[in-house]
Amino acid sequence: MKDQRGFAAALGFAFVAAWIGFSFGGALLCLLGGAVFWIAAGVLEGNVDLGELQARLTNRENDELQDQPARSSPPPRRPRAKPRVQ
Repeated sequence: MKDQRGFAAALGFAFVAAWIGFSFGGALLCLLGGAVFWIAAGVLEGNVDLGELQARLTNRENDELQDQPARSSPPPRRPRAKPRVQ
């Protein structure tokens, strides 16, 4: 189906039909199962590269850590102040 709106309408209809026929939990399980098989078909067709997806997820975590400035040495200590009371 090249018409994405038609596909979305059919998916919405199927979700509501499953909701009415089974229950909300059953409808969610149907939706989850459809998503899993959709991803599996994408992997088999070569449209989804799991290695690239994993690299993107791990690089995102590393990028967040790299945003913080790295310190090569601890900050210098301030000289001790002389006590005012003698």
